[in-house]
Amino acid sequence: MTLGAIPRFLDAVPLDFFLLAMRYTLMEQDTLDEELPRCAADGVGIVIGAAFNSGILATGPVQGAKYNYEDATPEVVEKVGRIQTVCARHNVPLPAAALQFPLGHPSVASVIPGAFKPEQISASVDAFRHPIPPSLWAELKSEGLLRADAPTPRDDSRDSCRPS
Repeated sequence: MTLGAIPRFLDAVPLDFFLLAMRYTLMEQDTLDEELPRCAADGVGIVIGAAFNSGILATGPVQGAKYNYEDATPEVVEKVGRIQTVCARHNVPLPAAALQFPLGHPSVASVIPGAFKPEQISASVDAFRHPIPPSLWAELKSEGLLRADAPTPRDDSRDSCRPS
């Protein structure tokens, strides 16, 4: 979805939710400027699609990794590598951080991980259940890898995906 489209839709039609793909991820948070605040103000829910940005946040910065359905640029590979390094310091798999991050926003109701094989479904369930300490999100923000104003999930051993 093009940035700015959600507010235009909401000006024209009362909606209950949007499916937002690849626009609110560990790599992209520009929707915090206009789209997500408008949804929060209007009580509109968001379902996040493509939380892995079409692959690289699931695979990590490997040869041939895809970012938004294209080959990842060296800059994207470098940034994902830095995010993965921070995740490793906190014993958090990159896919777990990628799937859980969007759930910190109060308008986000769900994340669709996407899967082609049964083992990918199992991996996504494990990633959603993996505990993530608040210190991970704080370090990503302090390193400039995540926007400082991005809401993040709270740490809760019973349900690490619930927002604070």
